[in-house]
Amino acid sequence: MDEQLDIFEACYVDIPIRDQRDTMERPFFSLAKSPRKTPIEYNVNDIVVKVSPVDEYGIATIWDADILIWAATQLTEVLDRGGMPSRKIQFHPYTLLKGIRRGVGGDQYKKLQLALRRLASTYIQTSIRTPRGSRTKTVGFHWIEQWYALEEAGKPTGMSITLSDWLYDGIVQGGGVLTIHQDYFELKGGIERWLYRVARKHAGSQEGGWRFTMKQLHEKSGSMSKLSNFACDIRKAVSTNALPEYGLEITRNRGGEEVVTMAKRVLIGR
Repeated sequence: MDEQLDIFEACYVDIPIRDQRDTMERPFFSLAKSPRKTPIEYNVNDIVVKVSPVDEYGIATIWDADILIWAATQLTEVLDRGGMPSRKIQFHPYTLLKGIRRGVGGDQYKKLQLALRRLASTYIQTSIRTPRGSRTKTVGFHWIEQWYALEEAGKPTGMSITLSDWLYDGIVQGGGVLTIHQDYFELKGGIERWLYRVARKHAGSQEGGWRFTMKQLHEKSGSMSKLSNFACDIRKAVSTNALPEYGLEITRNRGGEEVVTMAKRVLIGR
């Protein structure tokens, strides 16, 4: 494999979209568009995720995570071509915005900068992938360690982001990413986006798909909504049936709990 680049110039287009698998199922991001100032705390089966905001910006959202998906896509393409990219990625904002199916006007550029501020300020602690040989039970980081934007005459000419070690290592390690459907970026709701990522991670192409109780999904989501309100949002997502690739069904188990089945559409007759 080629020597690692000091700075990677990201410019690939029309390539498979990749998502970092560790971030896909647990509550690393806010699912709401309004600023979330309350920390996310998840501790299930010895898996810990705690996400803390800076009050000025709030927790990074699942829409902000599109930037990280785009970065994972670009880095994985370098790996597929035999190279080894760096954590620092240079790009033109037009390339990123087009890659995540956003507009390219001045308003979208400002929103991109706000997203980068949230990604750089949100602090994560997790027990997932702690350093090898270390006695520490958790690792702490920001999604982005550094970013900058270049402008000429008030117009953007370039940007740079430097990914955290935790995220970068999770992308470049073997099996660290999963290909996702390009229409994921068209999903409007935070719940729908999160459901798709959970379905892609767990159900994949398995016959019979994957099942979660409504309570399990509520825990995994990190949603601030009560379970009853969260369940209503899930039922709406099932009714709308808008997820790329995957269909959802709700049944009840022997204990009377609602169970959500997620599977490839052909596997559940949709």
